[in-house]
Amino acid sequence: MFGVVPKSLWSRTCPADENNMCSWAMRCLLIENEDRLILVDTGMGNKQSEKFFGFYYLFGDDTLKGSIEKAGFSVEEITDVFITHLHFDHCGGAIEQDPATGTLKPAFPNARYWSNEDHWEWATNPNPREKASFLKENILPIQESGQLNFVKSDGSSWAKNVFPNIDVYFANGHTERQMIPVLHYGDQTLIYSADLLPSIHHIPMPYVMGYDVRPLSTLKEKAEIFDFALANDAVFIFEHDLNNEAGLIHQTEKGVRLKEAGDLKNFI
Repeated sequence: MFGVVPKSLWSRTCPADENNMCSWAMRCLLIENEDRLILVDTGMGNKQSEKFFGFYYLFGDDTLKGSIEKAGFSVEEITDVFITHLHFDHCGGAIEQDPATGTLKPAFPNARYWSNEDHWEWATNPNPREKASFLKENILPIQESGQLNFVKSDGSSWAKNVFPNIDVYFANGHTERQMIPVLHYGDQTLIYSADLLPSIHHIPMPYVMGYDVRPLSTLKEKAEIFDFALANDAVFIFEHDLNNEAGLIHQTEKGVRLKEAGDLKNFI
């Protein structure tokens, strides 16, 4: 999770357990946007084998469906499922398996599913480095259902107004054309930073995940999104930070650092 940064450094703020593992969240985002109910990312789901889940030591009682219902909605009401990228911990919950027949089907029957053409091609013809993260049972049923849609882009770093009040920043360091949604909420700007900035622990520039296929690009993209965030006083929403839903950054003598973090409700 911290790439080339030595454990003696990263463990000061994110200590590992006896198995040399750290605890992370899979925090999805539900957005009421005019007549749309948009779900951003879906976690890893529950349809993989016992052996698969044996690698990850899942904990807690939260489920995606339960969290949606707790917010007062149902899976049938989701109009759009926006997938930042198709690694299993971001899209696994998009597809469910019928326990009786074993059939794979979209978990959100009335939703349009959103990726982009470049990333879809990258994920469905994976390179050896990422092959274990792109699982066909999470991906191909989306297309087979007829619910797949692509965010249009001209190859630049931004797509504006993908949804009302929502822009997308494209980042290529972690994987090809990862989509980072940028929300304009009243007079505030919110950035759901996905795997470009998974947690507060990844704010210092050298803290780049070993999973990233182009770490030097990640450094450049972090700098770009930091400049944007500082210019717009933007709030980051962290997908993988166990304890902090959101946070603000500021410029210091040592570079960009965390200013404050906590629950999202404290920032909006």
